[in-house]
Amino acid sequence: MQYTWKDIEQHVACCTQCPLSRTRQLPVMGRGGRKADIMLIAEAPGAEEDRQGKPFVGRSGQVLDGILHGCGLTREELYITNILKCHPPGNRDPKEEEKEACFPYLKYETFLLKPKIIVCLGRVAAQRIISPDFKITRQHGAWTYRKNCALTATYHPSAILRDPSKFDVVKEDFFRIVKKREECRGRGVL
Repeated sequence: MQYTWKDIEQHVACCTQCPLSRTRQLPVMGRGGRKADIMLIAEAPGAEEDRQGKPFVGRSGQVLDGILHGCGLTREELYITNILKCHPPGNRDPKEEEKEACFPYLKYETFLLKPKIIVCLGRVAAQRIISPDFKITRQHGAWTYRKNCALTATYHPSAILRDPSKFDVVKEDFFRIVKKREECRGRGVL
């Protein structure tokens, strides 16, 4: 069966595949341009996202918007999602069974979007998407390639809230992402 965006949204809206469905307020489906060439993937929605049902609308979203603006990007040019579609209580790291339960939704989002660049926001996303032994402090900004897609990772915007010195590092990583997109477009890949 060929899924559509509406199908995935409906599945996410009524999902009960893990215990998080009993504690969430609203599931959080990805948002953004559905023809975007850049996909941002984080680990899970936060408390404000849980209240609104939208990704990156809390304090981390404000930080992300500042970084995007500084690099000449807008949310409309990107697709932003999470591995988990429900908020883990206390903002704890997602459990393996929760990631497994939600991962098919992320696969369908990726399949429908067909991004040329995937950016993992934070260690948890990078370890699930790029490599289980990914070290965000050493490997952020490095590129790997898989299935005609360039993958990289940078710190999650919440890391900047805890340590503002990471702002310049993340901004530099995003400048490299913009440059990579320009390179891909120049080669006719995008």
